[in-house]
Amino acid sequence: MSDTIRLTLKIWRQHDSASPGALREYAVGPLSTEMSFLEMLDVLNEDLALKGDEPVVFDHDCREGICGMCGAVVNGRAHGPQPGTTLCQLHLRHFRDGDTVVIEPFRAGAFPLLRDLAVDRSAFDVVIAAGGYVSVNTGGAPEANTIPVPQAAAEKALDAAECIGCGACVAACPNAAAMLFVGAKVSHLALLPQGAPERDRRALDMVRRMDQLGFGNCSNERECEAACPKGVSIGNIARLNREFLRASLRSEEE
Repeated sequence: MSDTIRLTLKIWRQHDSASPGALREYAVGPLSTEMSFLEMLDVLNEDLALKGDEPVVFDHDCREGICGMCGAVVNGRAHGPQPGTTLCQLHLRHFRDGDTVVIEPFRAGAFPLLRDLAVDRSAFDVVIAAGGYVSVNTGGAPEANTIPVPQAAAEKALDAAECIGCGACVAACPNAAAMLFVGAKVSHLALLPQGAPERDRRALDMVRRMDQLGFGNCSNERECEAACPKGVSIGNIARLNREFLRASLRSEEE
């Protein structure tokens, strides 16, 4: 197998959400197959800058699969063809020499396009602000054994906490639903005793805010679970539904 590769890129270029956009074609290579997808875009942008063209705008930050900043649709799949992989962790060795790669932004009404491949995902921050927190006293860290947590609950909470808020679930869902994201955040805190005081209000407020921001609803397509780079389970959506129903019934009783 050759350690270099040439690709034809078809990249969505759009100045802003109010301007028309289109796919533009670029040839890149030879590139090392050990390069990451974002490094390939860096090389392309350096070439475009040298030619006096506008570089491609795309989201990125840590490039370690942690921050959730990167994200684009590659050949119709959020974050590309490799399961459990963020765009920054996707490497060129997963493509074949001569491939044509189509790169588009995440498309969802709640994620307005900023430019090219970059979208505004601040709607997630608004949902978190609605209830994705716990009210605890500040100060020194409490003794670890002060509040015992069953191992099974702790593991489920940590699994849900792996969500990095990248938005791939929204981009992959035919309804542009944020249920997996909200389900992960609600599950993470509902499973731990520290999240108990705001448990009911959290479920109600986060779901209502999610709806107000224009996200769709879940229809059990499971595309979100397949696209999630951290493998967050769709079971968290079921828990979100239970938490919301429980909170709704309790609010009616009060």
